[in-house]
Amino acid sequence: MYDMLLQIPVIGMSVPDFLILVIAAFAGGAFGAALGALPAFCFTGFMVIGGEAVNIAGFENAPEGLGITSALTGTIGFGAVFGPHVAFAGGAAAAAYAAKQDGVMPEPGDGDYHPAKDIAYALGTRPDVLAVGGIFGIVGAVGTAISGGLALPWDPIAIMVVVSAALHRLVFGYPLIGGGDRNLLDMTPFEKGEKRVAADGGEAMTDGGKAMTDGGMAEAKRLAVEPWLPHQYKWANVAMIGLVTGILGGFIAVETGSAFLGFGISAATLTFLNLGVEKIPVTHHMTLPASTAALAIFGGVPTGMNAVIAVVVAGVFGVYGALAGEVVQRIFYAHSDTHFDPPAAAIVIATLTIAILAILGVFGGSSWVPALGLA
Repeated sequence: MYDMLLQIPVIGMSVPDFLILVIAAFAGGAFGAALGALPAFCFTGFMVIGGEAVNIAGFENAPEGLGITSALTGTIGFGAVFGPHVAFAGGAAAAAYAAKQDGVMPEPGDGDYHPAKDIAYALGTRPDVLAVGGIFGIVGAVGTAISGGLALPWDPIAIMVVVSAALHRLVFGYPLIGGGDRNLLDMTPFEKGEKRVAADGGEAMTDGGKAMTDGGMAEAKRLAVEPWLPHQYKWANVAMIGLVTGILGGFIAVETGSAFLGFGISAATLTFLNLGVEKIPVTHHMTLPASTAALAIFGGVPTGMNAVIAVVVAGVFGVYGALAGEVVQRIFYAHSDTHFDPPAAAIVIATLTIAILAILGVFGGSSWVPALGLA
């Protein structure tokens, strides 16, 4: 009976498969909210490492789709269980919702950042919070399926992490960008310790003192500018870590043929950041573009001098992803109140660039990135 059902246009999926995806994505988004967005993403890393290790060893091959070659990678790591578009995006949306509910998260003003940005915070089992995570998990899964089905020229998972973040800001009444008339790229207010009113959307303070609100005095506690990573925002530092991890991502791809193993390693290292280890860099938006570029430039796994060139190109794309992420964090994260993921946006930018280079014939291929039928 099911074999006779028509496939859903664009998505290229049968009705039963689509319903399974939606149901599982609801659970995946809710689970991401329960664990917290960042802990869930750490598990993405572990699943990708496991899946790519299995694939490299040659034990299994996954069904076709998005260029992912391991069932564990595609179904669990990038699927409805721990896929960033489902679990991470659902967790981030749930945090944005929970921050406006009494007693779920710390009150605004209790720390330097808005509590909705605390993606390491496990939100537990409150039904309405988990339902929000589940709904945004569905949004991420369906949007990714549509993007992939249309072969749009970017990472279909990363684009939905970005769309989901913008959507949860609009739905829950947060500013899309924030910052008022401030220079959005300027991080000096953070370096000077300037404060703003703790309430949502409060105006930036210039002296760290008091601010008038409703005729009274309100203590300014939140930072006027809240960098995504206080230890990773200076241009030279960001470029350097991008170069280093880009080279490593390219090397991993050339040696293993996997575009995703470097990403998995980067994601897994965030476990230490989640545990409070200081100055752990966030690098998955550097390693994934780098690995992908290394495999795309010659249309496959390069050897000989081509491998040397591929690793160099990977280093360039590592820097590119790093700097793109920094620009995004300054514009969309530092001045608003919820988490807007700079790595996801940077991956969209970098993979779009790879797809364009493949379409123009500069690169021999686009690796796993859809390129309007050329991938």
